[in-house]
Amino acid sequence: MSIGVLTWVFTAGGHAWKHGRNQKGRASIPGPRGLPVFGSLLSLSGGLAHRTLASMASTLGATQLMAFSLGSTPVVVSSDPHIAREILTSPHFADRPIKQSAKMLMFSRAIGFAPNGTYWRLLRRIASSHLFAPKRIAAHEPGRQLDCATMLQGIINEQSQNGVVLLRKHLQAASLNNIMGSVFGKRYNVAHESQELQELREMVKEGFELLGAFNFSDHLPWLSYFYDPFSINQRYAALVPHVKSLVSGIIEEHRIRESDKVSDNADFVDVLLSLDGDEKLQEDDMIAVLWEMIFRGTDTIALLTEWVMAELVMNPDIQAELQRELDNLVGDKGVTDADVLNLPYLQSVIKETLRIHPPGPLLSWARLSTSDVQLSNNMLIPAHTTAMVNMWAITHDPMVWEDPLVFKPERFMEKAGGENVDVRGNDLRLAPFGAGRRVCPGKNLGTVTVSLWVAKLIQHFQWVPNPEKAVDFSEVLKLSCEMKNPLSVIAVRRNVLPF
Repeated sequence: MSIGVLTWVFTAGGHAWKHGRNQKGRASIPGPRGLPVFGSLLSLSGGLAHRTLASMASTLGATQLMAFSLGSTPVVVSSDPHIAREILTSPHFADRPIKQSAKMLMFSRAIGFAPNGTYWRLLRRIASSHLFAPKRIAAHEPGRQLDCATMLQGIINEQSQNGVVLLRKHLQAASLNNIMGSVFGKRYNVAHESQELQELREMVKEGFELLGAFNFSDHLPWLSYFYDPFSINQRYAALVPHVKSLVSGIIEEHRIRESDKVSDNADFVDVLLSLDGDEKLQEDDMIAVLWEMIFRGTDTIALLTEWVMAELVMNPDIQAELQRELDNLVGDKGVTDADVLNLPYLQSVIKETLRIHPPGPLLSWARLSTSDVQLSNNMLIPAHTTAMVNMWAITHDPMVWEDPLVFKPERFMEKAGGENVDVRGNDLRLAPFGAGRRVCPGKNLGTVTVSLWVAKLIQHFQWVPNPEKAVDFSEVLKLSCEMKNPLSVIAVRRNVLPF
């Protein structure tokens, strides 16, 4: 017992770093010891982990790399763009640690969590060549326009009835319909909720909560035998059969009406069914891939758009400048994807929102080292170490960004003396979708959708604070970082242009 205590006392990073794990490089990795057995689990299991880790790293002078323990799991986190790039682009970090929740939800066979290897490379090729190819994204614009028009009408109705608008529910309904149209070729009447739509909403919500929940058993496996306070295992067991039944039923509907040729605007089910040879997937794998698309695409788009609109409500001068840009370019026409490409201020507003409110402040899902990795700062990350990047810490670092707490889209405008930063993973000062081999495959579809919808929301309405409920920028970290209190605002119609 005394040897174990001494090991814990003198091991930077805590007991998961014992036996010299932290002494392999020419420089050791600093980090908190945490508690015996638990490490830093209790510090990070509740609240805002990205802020807690940023504070720890700053206090210990460990922003480049910090070691800590989550139970028996050795973890490192980087809050430095240069070290983050080395981690995210290294082929030795192309794996992911598989959480129990991911296994139970079938995601170990989907793009996000599948282990590095032949099968994952196949999924990545299918995603880039078929599902998220530029032609397919462009071909789905009519669906994005339709779902946005329905959302705008819903906003008008709620504003007329209640005098205020709770924007999140409209964004979530539009996002769910949009992703269902892209993935399954199905859309729902959100004004008259069917039983299938209600079940789908509940499944997505439950899956989102389960995957975002902090499960102690992921890091202390022995706990699962007697400690499951939120009935997580029972909830998995109830959810997964419903998911399989729904998705397999839709796949079968597509099989019955299968056509020989798949067009650019075909949904993802038809695309996957059309694949043959080495690219053909088994049905269980198709279910996993399609379910992940629904799951990851629904709330991410809605929550990011809500953050954008919250910032525009609280920055009326920026909202007015964006409306001027839209009026000058688009006039009394409807905004299109092609227009969005020529709206630099809009793009800067979205980039600035991604900087201040990154949806995955810890880049959502971590990486796993498959071998020892030597870094340029002389530190060595041992094999089988979970690695995180604290994107929130990087985007709020005054050494990286001037006035990091100020919402200032002009910082991305070259004409205003700013810099046109690429957010697609090439510049780790702002890489909200990750970088390297595990970069989010749907990043282009997501940004196209958010850009179009924000443009149309701003074109048609003036957004004003609700005097009875102030905009609250408090965060809650689930699978994504979202507004703790949904945005409640007043939408004033600017024009009578058709949607």
